Amino acid sequence: MKQYIEEAEAALLHTYNRYQVVLDKGDGVYLYDMEGKKYLDFCAGIAVFALGYNNKRYNDALKAQIDKLIHTSNYYYNVPAIEAAKKLKKVSGMDRVFFTNSGAEAVEGAIKAARKYAYLKDGCRDHEIIAMEHSFHGRTMGALSVTGNPKYREAFEPMIGNIRFAQMNDFESVLAQVTDKTCAILFETVQGEGGIFPAEESFMKQVKALCEERDILLILDEIQCGMGRTGYMYAWQKYGVKPDIMTTAKALGCGVPVGAFLMTEKTGAASLKSGDHGTTYGGNPLAGAAVNIVLDLFEENHIIDNVKETGAYLEAALDSLAAEYACIKTRRGGGLMQGLVFHRPVGDIITRALDKGLILINAGTDIIRFVPPLIITKEHVDEMTAILRECLREEA
Repeated sequence: MKQYIEEAEAALLHTYNRYQVVLDKGDGVYLYDMEGKKYLDFCAGIAVFALGYNNKRYNDALKAQIDKLIHTSNYYYNVPAIEAAKKLKKVSGMDRVFFTNSGAEAVEGAIKAARKYAYLKDGCRDHEIIAMEHSFHGRTMGALSVTGNPKYREAFEPMIGNIRFAQMNDFESVLAQVTDKTCAILFETVQGEGGIFPAEESFMKQVKALCEERDILLILDEIQCGMGRTGYMYAWQKYGVKPDIMTTAKALGCGVPVGAFLMTEKTGAASLKSGDHGTTYGGNPLAGAAVNIVLDLFEENHIIDNVKETGAYLEAALDSLAAEYACIKTRRGGGLMQGLVFHRPVGDIITRALDKGLILINAGTDIIRFVPPLIITKEHVDEMTAILRECLREEA
């Protein structure tokens, strides 16, 4: 394992501060490194591997598609993508689908669609988008431009122009940024990297009403919080605040790189036209097969029900830890997207947990983020809590 790490350091671009582990295989909610050490995974590849590892139905579906057809081109139709789009429309309540390769690419498409929608209305090219402070939408230039954290943007400026930032859950701050050039308001229904901040129902409804009144598009980023993670297929469905454009990715393919942006019929009919947008790999047969089997397994295995039940159990466990240890400030989140907020940086706690066979990640310097596979049980929560309590006890 040490040799592989040394080879990686010599060959790969140093854009990640990686933990000193080479993961080799997975089974259920556990991962194993090259030396056979077992880890309980409460990260799921950053909210990606919702169905856990080595799911036979999932693996067999992908193997069958690989043997049949992996890629053609979007100049032609393919059945897996068509079936995937139908299923995704059903669970999301949206009307039009564009498959991408990643969440960042989905955000890029959403930005383009919003600007084209406004351009077709008035022919102007100076429209503005309002995004939120502390948000995270991706690393590409468009997605980075609407990411509300200067540390991600400053070295790469100038960004794309005409982006304004408001405060999440502060409607007056949004209203203060609105001009006659505003074409879209964009935010994560639950901020992930920004600290596990859910949008409040009143905020969402006020923004939605504003958008309807002024013909501004509401774009909701459901890349991390979607696909059942909060106990609803998409987090906005809890409040019934339907977006005009929605982005999704991560658990959509459960490991196969695939994302999508979806639109209402009204938005789709009045925005991107033939030649306005494209992708070489997006929606290829392999990606379509992944989305198909994932959505099938979500339904067959009652994943949403498990998230609601186990998520409530996880909340109670984390609340108990917060009450027990003075170093913990509070808990935030919903379902199986939770955060423990500490009074200090959490990097050393995450490292100690890894040594003890528990994989955790942070969200900012002072928050431990819990985004496990959506198939975890109460027993897995107990196992995680025992290891984390041991780490906190050592600190105390």
